[in-house]
Amino acid sequence: QVQLVESGGGLVQAVGSLRLSCAPSGRTFSTYAMGWFRQGPGKEREFVATFLWNGGITDIADSVKGRFTISGDSAKNTVYLQMNSLKPEDTAVYYCAVALIPRAGARGEYFYDYWGQGTQVTVSS
Repeated sequence: QVQLVESGGGLVQAVGSLRLSCAPSGRTFSTYAMGWFRQGPGKEREFVATFLWNGGITDIADSVKGRFTISGDSAKNTVYLQMNSLKPEDTAVYYCAVALIPRAGARGEYFYDYWGQGTQVTVSS
């Protein structure tokens, strides 16, 4: 069983910034990719970004492209989601997820094997 530890959520004013972090807890093991999804009030969970450790390949959802970036620190086995120019519509619970093996479709939830508990991000206007 893999547990993911998320941190960095909170309350921020519009146009502000936050950085979310995610790392597996416990023993060290290799992962193929780590990603972020979010679920806003009354909405379905949606893809935000993913980071593939092999080559540092990233993919960002169009809704946040240009404002959010995803990066990884292999030494710490940690992935970061830097969120800039935040808008009230970015308010959501943000979930970290990890994929242990390669498969197609990194924007789909089925791509990932384990999920974090989520961290709340609230953007006030």
